[in-house]
Amino acid sequence: VQLVESGGGLVQAGGSLRLSCAASGHTFSSNIMGWFRQAQGNKREFVAVITWSGDNKYYSDSVKGRFTISRDNAKNTVYLQMNSLKPEDTALYYCAARAPHLTVVRTDANAYAHWGQGTLVTVSS
Repeated sequence: VQLVESGGGLVQAGGSLRLSCAASGHTFSSNIMGWFRQAQGNKREFVAVITWSGDNKYYSDSVKGRFTISRDNAKNTVYLQMNSLKPEDTALYYCAARAPHLTVVRTDANAYAHWGQGTLVTVSS
């Protein structure tokens, strides 16, 4: 699976962005997909994860209620809708895929086999 993120940019606090992650490869619908982020000087942290069908979604406490993860398996794309953005959301955002057919939801980065190159989100105060 190859992953390409897009949709990052500069936004004022309180604004919204939608990130997209386009995946190549025929196993997309069998991959648990996640979003992670890494702020400068910090380690990579979990943001959100979605199961194969999209029925189950989990979020970090820091984004719960503001961010929404979704997927369109027909388009091989996973999304991250980010609302009510805060300056502390500023980071490089990565899309990641677990190996196909795994069913356990994981929030640790080590559990993900494939990564995109990241898209930068900057929130100004």
